[in-house]
Amino acid sequence: MSPLGLTPDEWTAIVLSLRVAGVATLASLVPGLAVAWLLARKRFPGRSLLDGLVHLPLILPPVVTGYLLLLAFGRRGTFGAALAELGIVLSFRWTGAALACAVMGFPLMVRAMRLSLEAVDARLEQAAATLGAGPLAVFLTVTLPLALPGVLAGAVLAFAKAMGEFGATITFVSNIPGETQTLPSAIYTLTQVPGGEAGALRLTLVSVALSMAALLVSELLARRLGRRLGAG
Repeated sequence: MSPLGLTPDEWTAIVLSLRVAGVATLASLVPGLAVAWLLARKRFPGRSLLDGLVHLPLILPPVVTGYLLLLAFGRRGTFGAALAELGIVLSFRWTGAALACAVMGFPLMVRAMRLSLEAVDARLEQAAATLGAGPLAVFLTVTLPLALPGVLAGAVLAFAKAMGEFGATITFVSNIPGETQTLPSAIYTLTQVPGGEAGALRLTLVSVALSMAALLVSELLARRLGRRLGAG
């Protein structure tokens, strides 16, 4: 047992959770920013539908989301069969856990990014455009730097959500030690076996510490954004 009192299996679950959450967050950044920008800056047919689809995982039971992912990306799923022919298998793999976590954390990421983009003064973007900057240059040099604290806050929230995701993950990729058994799954397993209470408590404390750290980082970034916009 390690100096922190964690067993090798518990450390494996923690490392796997960090890996899954990290991959899920990084994979969501560009799509999340693109969707947030569309919702914040554009008016188009189907905008309300897109907004609803983005936030759907927040109101659906996580098990339902996981089951839908299984139907879509399972080995015999709508997309999973084609991906399997290419050698890409997501169901019952850690990559599938990352996909499930990305889907569940996506609404939180998009919402934080959208609010941050909406807070950027459009007149600054217009001024840059009048000076000859193209749309991409305006976004990279004006919009993104001003919205960056909110973008980072969204990423942190999505990461925290991914660290705590259970329902969608266990439905889509099951609970395989060393492969898909993340922190919540490991805690659930320990509560079901005799003598597992101590291990469950240790992992619960680790989970609480990681989640609190993520929320504190998110709050600090939000305050920084408020100060920046107030100074502007």
